[in-house]
Amino acid sequence: MTSPTPPEKALKRVLVVSRLNGWSVIVIAALGMLLTLALGDLLGTAIGLLAVASGWMEVHGNRKLRQRDPDGMRWLVRSQLFLLAVVLVYCASRLGSYDADTMLANLTPDMEAILQEAGIEKADLLPLVRQTFVAVYVGVAATVLIYQGGMALYYRNRTRLVTEALTVPPEPPSHAVY
Repeated sequence: MTSPTPPEKALKRVLVVSRLNGWSVIVIAALGMLLTLALGDLLGTAIGLLAVASGWMEVHGNRKLRQRDPDGMRWLVRSQLFLLAVVLVYCASRLGSYDADTMLANLTPDMEAILQEAGIEKADLLPLVRQTFVAVYVGVAATVLIYQGGMALYYRNRTRLVTEALTVPPEPPSHAVY
């Protein structure tokens, strides 16, 4: 029995990674979408739906590769770029929607009592809240840029090897006779 060639190894690895990643995106995005829908956040629900679509694109690309269609690699790369764009647009929209008055209005009476006991004025809290708000969305944007961007590069860099593996007919499984 011969060991798999580099193109065969690349194909197998891409199939495993794309299936796991695609279904993970679908499940996580669907759960997030349901949560935002329950909270009445229509923008979050729309973003979740678009994220589910990107996961479906990746699963679709995986299926095309399993059918020995090299076009599946384009689906994989595009799914990553689509999800990257969706999350970056969401982060930018959230960063542009910061409203200090709304933040203060969301303080519960218990929170206000705790602040008063600690000798902290509401106005003193605003810079910290704003910094945290910005840090969260910039952090999410940076993380998705690194991860989804890296996944897009990973798939793009393996396109040649995967296409090569798909153009060579697969070897039939060998059956040892004892």
